[in-house]
Amino acid sequence: MKDWTLKTPGGAILGFDQNGIRFSLSGGLANLNTGETFTADSVIRYASVTKHAFCSMVLSHPDMIGLDERLGDHLPELQAPLSDVTVGRALDMSGGLPDVRECLTLLGLSVYSETRAAPILDFLARMTRLNFAAGTEVSYSNTGYRLVEAALERKGLRFRDYIRKAAALHGAVFDAPDVWNDPVEGLQPGYWHDGKTWQLSAAGLHISASGSMTGSARSLAHWLQGLMRDETIVKKLAAPRPLADGRISPYGLGMAETVIGGKSFIGHGGSHPGYKTYFLLDPEQKTGIVVVSNREDTNGAKIAQTAMAALYGLALPTPSSALTPGLYVADHGPYWLKVEGSTVTSLDAEDTVYEAEDGSVSSRSSTSPIRLRMEADKVIGEIGHAPRLYRPVQAETVPDDLSGQWHSEEGAAFEIANGHVIMGIGPTRQAMGLTALGKAHFLFTLHDGPWTKTVCLYRQGPDRIDLVLNRARMMGYHRGSV
Repeated sequence: MKDWTLKTPGGAILGFDQNGIRFSLSGGLANLNTGETFTADSVIRYASVTKHAFCSMVLSHPDMIGLDERLGDHLPELQAPLSDVTVGRALDMSGGLPDVRECLTLLGLSVYSETRAAPILDFLARMTRLNFAAGTEVSYSNTGYRLVEAALERKGLRFRDYIRKAAALHGAVFDAPDVWNDPVEGLQPGYWHDGKTWQLSAAGLHISASGSMTGSARSLAHWLQGLMRDETIVKKLAAPRPLADGRISPYGLGMAETVIGGKSFIGHGGSHPGYKTYFLLDPEQKTGIVVVSNREDTNGAKIAQTAMAALYGLALPTPSSALTPGLYVADHGPYWLKVEGSTVTSLDAEDTVYEAEDGSVSSRSSTSPIRLRMEADKVIGEIGHAPRLYRPVQAETVPDDLSGQWHSEEGAAFEIANGHVIMGIGPTRQAMGLTALGKAHFLFTLHDGPWTKTVCLYRQGPDRIDLVLNRARMMGYHRGSV
């Protein structure tokens, strides 16, 4: 907490068991305009910590929706293959559903661009491609939660109503606004640092039950205390889920397993522009750690896991630099990899890797599972439980025949000229240099407010390309006019 000063945004860290909150620490400011200090009762956005709460709503209405039912059974406007994804796979990150926010980024829409629920559902109904075949990988996406929420709303069930009532039963105060600008009592602003000053955060995307909940650190602790009293629901939320080939994924229904020193915990994180949250639970001893913050740079997972390791006297994993640093590219598909010390970036998703028992490296993450090793100069193993083989990038130039106008069926367009991707209109226009990786892969870096995205331009043919991020791998463009 040393960086949480009375001149910066801050946060709160709580430790609790079934008998109460055992420690509560806070620091920094909840509001830089008013100078209000951050406390355990400061209200922030929980972001994806919402997911387990929404899944508890789904499980409480088995007569309305079942985990083995198809999304298309409830949302008939969806086309295959999205319509054939089951509700369970939509919620356990194995459905291959493209993430709406990253899709919008690849269409040139800023994090600040306002979108509403109904047009987003229409957008999803036009899709005919998944990121991967359902059940073959685990890769984080918020879209499944959005679609299941829409299905329940058509049956008259609203998450905002559910979570307000459910929270009150545990002595917590939650809300779940639909959009960023909806008023929420006591909600504090979030902040990100642009390299010079702190900036107010904002987001235009309709939030959905993938990350709409708001509340304080104290309310989240009370809610989790109450949840752990009902061992049945916690076991259902945290239960590992099978992939199509029978292998088990430790990402459940809005809760994920974390192993520290051989001991298993469950938890989940959340990230909105300017907000970071995380919780970690030991359901056996019914202890927990909650971290909330209104600043973009907080690493809640590291804080909570370090605290739990100290509580139980466990050794934290050792980061590994066993992979040879550099850029790598796959022979097939849009996949690329960057290795810098113990940091591995795959399709723009950055993870720390740690020493594993067999000499490989592992992310030790249920939400972003990685297990890789060197074989001569190649990197092989699994990402998202899917097999991967990467070869070192050989320096190449961007070919002239890539130049021209490229258009999406959604109406988006960009130009490639002089080795640059030129995207945007008027003062939002950006010229982003292309780096050729070989094997039809090219990278460019897109800056959007608090976010920096490394996009892969993957050439499918002379006149077809895909723009690819980790959570959206199927945004196609074609050459020429619409």
